[in-house]
Amino acid sequence: MNQQANSSPNRYRMMESIQQVDFALVELTLYLDTHPQDTQAIQQFNLLAAQSHELKNQYEQCFGPLRQYGASFSGTPWNWKDAPWPWQL
Repeated sequence: MNQQANSSPNRYRMMESIQQVDFALVELTLYLDTHPQDTQAIQQFNLLAAQSHELKNQYEQCFGPLRQYGASFSGTPWNWKDAPWPWQL
């Protein structure tokens, strides 16, 4: 991870993409709670879940860990202290 990449507008674009996909996943989850037989919605959920996973992996390769509690790996030295944190973007 390089420092120049940390200040890149691309970081904000990537985070926005992650937030958009994750928002759609939350909405689909709520919908599927009341429509559990909707196979089209399930397919869309699974597609977006894979897209979210891939976007987060790409973000972490460029900017460091995004998810905590073992869902993301840390670089050496421990890089969870590096700002800005995902919720600050």
